[in-house]
Amino acid sequence: MKIGFIGLGVMGSRMVKRFLAAGYEVMVYNRTSGKAEPLIKLGAKRAEDLPALAASSDVICSCLSMPEDSIHVFLEGVLPYAKKGAICLDFSTVGADTSQQISQTAAEKGIIFLDAPVSGGPEGVEQGTLTIMVGGDEAAFRKVEPLLQTIGKTIEYLGGSGSGSIAKLINQYLVAVHSLAASEAMVAGAAYGLNSEQLYHLLKVSYGQSRMLERHMEQYVLDRQFEPGGAVKYVHKDVRLANQLFSQAGMTETLGQQAEQSFAFAMSQGLSELDMSAVIQPLEEKCGVIVKK
Repeated sequence: MKIGFIGLGVMGSRMVKRFLAAGYEVMVYNRTSGKAEPLIKLGAKRAEDLPALAASSDVICSCLSMPEDSIHVFLEGVLPYAKKGAICLDFSTVGADTSQQISQTAAEKGIIFLDAPVSGGPEGVEQGTLTIMVGGDEAAFRKVEPLLQTIGKTIEYLGGSGSGSIAKLINQYLVAVHSLAASEAMVAGAAYGLNSEQLYHLLKVSYGQSRMLERHMEQYVLDRQFEPGGAVKYVHKDVRLANQLFSQAGMTETLGQQAEQSFAFAMSQGLSELDMSAVIQPLEEKCGVIVKK
């Protein structure tokens, strides 16, 4: 099985390393060609362009930033050149409409497209413990399941095209809302003079505990280290798409709308490239406190 991989960012590059370590033959492509160099040294092959990658791959994977990236890559660079019967796996976080659009175009060409967004961050890839949410043709999913098992621990087939993308956006909705709630709670504690580290340890063992509270405080906020795992700009994109999804389901007033506004404001303050936990910084500035050890 020849694998093609498009998008060698924080997540994609780590996925390729896992595939190579598992013995798969992998060809890679990235708009910034320099990102491919470490993977070439590990045994990956370089694709000169997307058509070359598509034409020579049995499974074509992508891990891209924005919905428009997935549309452009697949509709223009991959599907016109891929072999009939090829399976496309998009690990990107996009709307269900994007996944369904690409899937329909792929089907017309005899190609199978699976939306397969992931959760777990860079550490999840490195440890092979990602959660992978898959929508699309079930038979194709079963064919690529061994490949997915090299990077994921919880791998769920959810149904037709777009199902994986819907599940991922629901997850990201909670990520954004819980991130904002944790930030507000910790800033309020600091504003009233509580020791931030002590407050965090109390919340961690109480009903107010959440995975986002734990992640943000232990890895980023208390140490004032905001180099990204998942950047503010990506969480803003995800919660924006999730809010559209929730609205279409009939929910017009949601906590996600406030989270979207807070992440948008953080971006306007120059925090786009920092870790999502940096959404706390505008709140700290507003209240004149710093949450730290």
